[in-house]
Amino acid sequence: MYLTATLHSEWIKIRSVRASFGSLLAVFAATLAITLLVFATVGRAEVDGSDDPVFGAFYALNFAQIAAIAFGATAVSSEYAGGALRISLSAVPRRGLFYAAKTAVVGVAALGVGVVTAFAAFFAGQAFLGEYAIGLGEPGALRACVGGGIYLALMALFAAGLTFLLRSAVAVLSLLVPFILIVSFVVGDIAEGAAGYLPDRAGQQILHQDPAAGLGPWAGLAVTALWAAAALAAGWWAVRRRDA
Repeated sequence: MYLTATLHSEWIKIRSVRASFGSLLAVFAATLAITLLVFATVGRAEVDGSDDPVFGAFYALNFAQIAAIAFGATAVSSEYAGGALRISLSAVPRRGLFYAAKTAVVGVAALGVGVVTAFAAFFAGQAFLGEYAIGLGEPGALRACVGGGIYLALMALFAAGLTFLLRSAVAVLSLLVPFILIVSFVVGDIAEGAAGYLPDRAGQQILHQDPAAGLGPWAGLAVTALWAAAALAAGWWAVRRRDA
């Protein structure tokens, strides 16, 4: 009963904070908007010439992951505004329970929205492609839809753990957004093998119909899960050791 009440209170917090709830909605809204914009203007010849039609269907998830990171960061950073963490810990003195409930709600919310977003993006994009469209029966398509949602949830948890550690959504976003948009590609150009183990590169293997040599789709997602687990472990250390 106590656990249920704690989970419910954490969900109420997320819904009541505009930044976190808005970021969660943006995962779906931004992805669908970009998908419609891109697939409504892409040429049929370009689609026909694609080496990986499954991966191409999830182009907009490059933007969804930014929204997912923002959601994870803002859902946690609200605890460090105006002494909110002290109030949370006075209501739930067991820090382990508080931490587990917060991360569980962030993860489940991101997973639910992420899976819906991945399926919606897939079907919305294919609706514009006529004879070039693919269905869920295409090899790797169903796996990519489900895995894409899991990937977004893991990125949200990765950001949440780092925010518990750094106590600032601004710091986490300033670190992760440039890393994903710039550093990951630079590392990929310099050391392609090592880049495959970065959280975004590894996790996105699940979106490929035939992943490149190295990590497979589920192994890549497992690597991203390890990054998220490491961030959450660091976040738990910070919550357990530091004063509120």
